[in-house]
Amino acid sequence: MSDRRIASHPLLGPLPEVGMVSLTVDGVEISARPGEPIAVALLANGIRQFRTMPKSGHARGGFCFAGRCSDCQMIVDGVPNVMACVTPVREGMRVETQHGIGVWADTTGGAAS
Repeated sequence: MSDRRIASHPLLGPLPEVGMVSLTVDGVEISARPGEPIAVALLANGIRQFRTMPKSGHARGGFCFAGRCSDCQMIVDGVPNVMACVTPVREGMRVETQHGIGVWADTTGGAAS
């Protein structure tokens, strides 16, 4: 995927060089700047859908980008309803599109609740 980040801002200047980290989104590895919000990493990699609506299944992306709405909720490392707009990326993170209200991953070997 191509990097869609702004490399040089008219007021802030060029984007500083940093080592990138890797994370997977729906099984696809992408790169991100350490500490940037998950939503920013997704948008920079051309991913605009974060979740789907519970009843209609319509796609949702970012809306407020301030952690005040639920449009960017995703499943992160098996935990549903994580706000992608305010959660920083880290090496090895596993992010999944959340379908509906999300379901907790089963870590006990039994049925998920």
